[in-house]
Amino acid sequence: MCGTICKTIHYSMPEEKKSGSLVANVLKDLKVDVKELSAHTVQLVSKSSRQHFQLDTHSGNMIINDKIDREALCGQTDPCILLSEIVLKNPLQLYRIEVQIEDVNDNSPQFSQNQFLFEIPEQTRTNTRFPLDRAQDPDKGENAVQNYTLSPNGHFRLDVQSHSDGNKYAELVLEKPLDREVDSQLFLILSAVDGGIPKRTGTTQIIIHVLDTNDNAPQFQQSQYHVKLPENSPQDTLVTKVEATDGDIGFNAHITYSFSQVAENVLRSFKLNKDTGELTVTGRIDYEGNSHYEMNIRATDAGGLSDYCKVIVEVEDRNDNVPEVTISSITTPLPEDSPPDTVVALFSVTDQDSGENGRTACTINTNLPFALKAIENNCYHLLIQRRLDREKDSGYNITIKATDRGSPRLTSTRIIKVHVSDINDNPPVFQRSSYEMHLWENNIPGLLIGSVHAADLDTEQNAKVTYSLLPGKVGDGPASSYISINSETGYLYVLRSLDYEEIKEFQATVRASDSGSPPLSSEVNVRVLIVDENDNAPFILYPLQNSTSPSNDLVPRGSETGYLVTKVVAVDRDTGQNSWLSYELLKATEPGLFTVGAQNGEVKTMRPVNKRDTFKQKLVVVVRDHGHPARSTSATLSILLVEGFSDPYMKIMEIPKGEVVEEEDRSLTMYLIICLAAISFMFLVSVVVFIGIKIQKQRKFMGNYNSAINFPVGPNFQDNHVDSSTGPPSQAYNYEVCLAAGSGTNEFKFLRSLLPSLAAEEKKSLG
Repeated sequence: MCGTICKTIHYSMPEEKKSGSLVANVLKDLKVDVKELSAHTVQLVSKSSRQHFQLDTHSGNMIINDKIDREALCGQTDPCILLSEIVLKNPLQLYRIEVQIEDVNDNSPQFSQNQFLFEIPEQTRTNTRFPLDRAQDPDKGENAVQNYTLSPNGHFRLDVQSHSDGNKYAELVLEKPLDREVDSQLFLILSAVDGGIPKRTGTTQIIIHVLDTNDNAPQFQQSQYHVKLPENSPQDTLVTKVEATDGDIGFNAHITYSFSQVAENVLRSFKLNKDTGELTVTGRIDYEGNSHYEMNIRATDAGGLSDYCKVIVEVEDRNDNVPEVTISSITTPLPEDSPPDTVVALFSVTDQDSGENGRTACTINTNLPFALKAIENNCYHLLIQRRLDREKDSGYNITIKATDRGSPRLTSTRIIKVHVSDINDNPPVFQRSSYEMHLWENNIPGLLIGSVHAADLDTEQNAKVTYSLLPGKVGDGPASSYISINSETGYLYVLRSLDYEEIKEFQATVRASDSGSPPLSSEVNVRVLIVDENDNAPFILYPLQNSTSPSNDLVPRGSETGYLVTKVVAVDRDTGQNSWLSYELLKATEPGLFTVGAQNGEVKTMRPVNKRDTFKQKLVVVVRDHGHPARSTSATLSILLVEGFSDPYMKIMEIPKGEVVEEEDRSLTMYLIICLAAISFMFLVSVVVFIGIKIQKQRKFMGNYNSAINFPVGPNFQDNHVDSSTGPPSQAYNYEVCLAAGSGTNEFKFLRSLLPSLAAEEKKSLG
């Protein structure tokens, strides 16, 4: 906290100095060098409504703004003092300046009237005194009225005396009795002379009418009346009543009352009833303006004889002035990191009342981070009591309450508005703890996928938020190659087209930084989920759909309804509904013979297979997914209807080469039939008995196979279950064949593949 001095420096100067005149050089009293003074922030504050002086901050001179008239400024108040304050900042210091305005003789004495009429009866005793109207001179001290002179005459002399307040007044003293018959009227010149250099003089004429004999003058019961009058007494309030008596009777005993030698402020504030002598209030009685009144009252009878008394009115102070709060210095705005005990404002409290009525106490409203500290001469410091937080309160209306100790107590308030300036003490805060965004695959590059937003409780530059991506990886590449962010708006854009089947989601970290010094930041995680589209058609795993590896399934004739022929296995790279597959038989050689399971792709017979059915059956199965739009793939199945093991059989390959291929296939079949027939005949001749036994076993064996158990079959669904992810099912086929020497190599190779299963079956039959 900067040290603050609140002391008083006194100067004096004569009135009527020209504008721009030098009053004093504050450097000598402040003990501050000119260079050091220029480093301060200096302010001269007047305690009155008008700025009479100004301060030259370069030289330290205090000069006059406008010519000062002491009489207009202070009137009869003495001494006449102008109060100002010099406030130095950095550090904060306060000096009270009192400039006493010295009087110069710039006003001449002046009487209230140009002529004064006295009616003095003859036979008036010598040495009778007649008070004269006092001349008014606004100047003070030696420049006020110092003497009175009277023009030469044969009856009166002038006696000059002083009041208790030091003011001069004159009285006519009758030295020689009057004789109306000799001189019925006298004309005298009364002069008032002040003590200034040069002296100034004011004159008035005294006209004396000599009246006929009236030998009793009025007499007041008291020569002085002391009265206490509360200030702010209402109009027509009776102050006192003066009363005089006259020993004469009749017309000469009729008394009237009037003011004599009173100031203008008395005439403005009081009224005297000329008949009753009642003194009442007519104007505002203000203790701070005049606390004391003196007035002379004359009682005059009808014969012109008079007597005088003095009324002294003491005004009692009332608590009628509220305390005044004067702000000398205030610091606003305040940085919110200002430490406790920092001086916010410097002010003073004054009360024009006196005594307890003028003693004051000062407080501020509670629940604020401020406190008051009293220093000298009713000056106060407004200090920071605890740390400020602009985000909670950006400004304060501090009500200063000043209360005096009068009865009743009076209170005044003054509101100081203090603004709190921001510092960067709050990082940006995201609206969410994490963000999750969805993006359809196969997007276009540069697509807006969402936005993040962070708010900062600070203001201006401290609240300006910019966004950036932190380094990271997505797969084997940097995150910045997949996603970008607008640094101003927080909008996120995808930079490349993404495939759900390659990447299903990725994450990035976004940082929000403010523009404060130093900058503060926060981070949030952004998770981008790739939404699958139906962009993949089903893929046939089994049977393989290529010309190099044809697939023929065998179905024995006589198979019953529901016989499992084979199973179409397909997969879809998509997920969810896009990967749900359904199977449908699109085309068949003989519609109604086979059916396909819509959910599992199993090919089964719809009715028993008979001899009239075509040997070679061709089925086209369509596999569809459930995407929008749906995608499909077709599989072509070749099925051969066979009778038994005694029938010649060769696996037929479907090679769509035209009629030439069909003729070659037909010739090869014929050749094989002839060879097999010859071999069978030779075998029958040599082993007749063996064939008979075999025929008997053959019948039993064929009966079992006709029940779709041991005859050549397709895939067994229960034993050879195939998952769509593992591949085609395995198949086992059993054949019974007869071979003879000389069989062709091709036939032998074909039939050799059947021997292992045939031997195993034979061994089982023979036990």
